[in-house]
Amino acid sequence: MRIAVNTRFLLPRHLEGIGLYTQEVLRRLTAMRPQDEFFFFFDRPWQERYIFSPNVRPVVLYPPARHPILWYLWFEWSLPKALQKCRADLFFSPDGYLSLRSDTPSIMTLHDLAYLHYPEQMPRSVRYYYHRFIPRYLQRAYHILAVSDYTKQDIINNFKISGEKIKVTCNGVREAFAKHPSDRAAESRTARKNFSEGKPFFLYVGAMHPRKNVLGLIRAFDLFKTETGAPHLLLLTGRKAWMTAEIEKAFASARHKNDIRFTGYLTEEELPPLMRAAFALTYVSFFEGFGVPLLEAMHSEIPIITSQASSMPEVAGPAALYADPHSPESIARAMQQLYENPALRQKLIEAGKTQRQKFSWEQAARDLNQMIG
Repeated sequence: MRIAVNTRFLLPRHLEGIGLYTQEVLRRLTAMRPQDEFFFFFDRPWQERYIFSPNVRPVVLYPPARHPILWYLWFEWSLPKALQKCRADLFFSPDGYLSLRSDTPSIMTLHDLAYLHYPEQMPRSVRYYYHRFIPRYLQRAYHILAVSDYTKQDIINNFKISGEKIKVTCNGVREAFAKHPSDRAAESRTARKNFSEGKPFFLYVGAMHPRKNVLGLIRAFDLFKTETGAPHLLLLTGRKAWMTAEIEKAFASARHKNDIRFTGYLTEEELPPLMRAAFALTYVSFFEGFGVPLLEAMHSEIPIITSQASSMPEVAGPAALYADPHSPESIARAMQQLYENPALRQKLIEAGKTQRQKFSWEQAARDLNQMIG
């Protein structure tokens, strides 16, 4: 079989949720199907690290697709020609986009429908593109993978797509999170020395834009510090996406802003030891299709504070302390509970060791392989 794949998100130093999913699933799928030929379609020069096996052929299609107009040109003009040229039997798109002008059987993964729930949090041109094309992509797809049951039900409820067409899959974690050093205490001391002046810290991981509720987290941390006087810091890791002015304003006005650190984007080598050194993960988004940092925290064996919203209870299960993301007071109370109750903290860590076994990249790759047949 000749399988073509949209690999636009395989970008070094920019591997976030969709990019990680693309990398880890394709690394395993190409090994599962050595008899098949894979065509990886990039939208810019590719790197050797992403050519996972001898049966992968990289192809660059132009233009670089990072704007709605360029998305249209890439998916509706460049991609159909490439699919025809390579005589693809199947097209797989891990980022929720397809080509409407190609008749190649297609499978897509949809990670969330955030654009429906928070349309005001994205540029107008992006919102217009999603509203126009995502429903048509879902109809066009031969099969759909949804990364959580919440996302599957969201698709069914909003677009009346048959549930038989949708399979619930999952995300996993990178190997670096699952493998711990022999001397974890020494690793944690080094991480705290490098990032938090040796102090304990709460950690946020992810891009920074309104849906992630970094604004509410900063306000909650301020309340926690005022109430407890704890020595803890708040570390915010990830790139600044868009609409970050309110975050910067909240930081500037925070009473304890000297205890808040923005680390920027961290590499695949930097993040795992930092997470293992954290006092807890604070991931209180308003909405997530899955929430990979929750799973990374379970493998890092740290407790979690997360939201009672969308897919997060489905993923974190009993391994988390839940808060109302719309209430900084609720988030601050959860932080205080962990600070004052070491037994609760350990209970959540132990629950995470069981909960994490439900999710893996191997399972995600098997789900896709089963759909391909």
